[in-house]
Amino acid sequence: MMSRLGDERGRAVLREHERITREVLRAHGGTEVKTMGDGFMASFGSVTRAVECAIALQRAMALTPDPSPAAAGEGQSVEPLKIRCGLNAGEPIEEEGDLFGATVILAARIAAKAEGGEILVADTVRGLCSGKGFLFADRGEFVAKGFEEPVRVYEVRWRE
Repeated sequence: MMSRLGDERGRAVLREHERITREVLRAHGGTEVKTMGDGFMASFGSVTRAVECAIALQRAMALTPDPSPAAAGEGQSVEPLKIRCGLNAGEPIEEEGDLFGATVILAARIAAKAEGGEILVADTVRGLCSGKGFLFADRGEFVAKGFEEPVRVYEVRWRE
């Protein structure tokens, strides 16, 4: 996006992404741990709230148009911004307001597997959300970098 828009316009889009993300996190009881370039790490006291937040975030971003000049050209439809979400559950190590450990690393690996507009969750998250009304699609297993055992991931069906 930065190469398409240039630094100034790209940063303006990123600021809007950050504003929306922080607003949705607050509304769903999430805690911003840190930002990493164009990504966020957040924590939740409830897995259900984390999935609800990811869905709300995807819906909010789906309403935010791509600001690129090409997308706004004559006769072209404007595409929404597409973000990737990856969720895992566990007990990370907390140190000076930051989170570390296998739980955090696996969440990042899962997010990296997602396509724009997708929410992928570890099997642990799906299990903890049993009976909460979420729809999941099995996306299979993959061996995440730094892990020996394969991890089964599920896509959260969030589009209405």
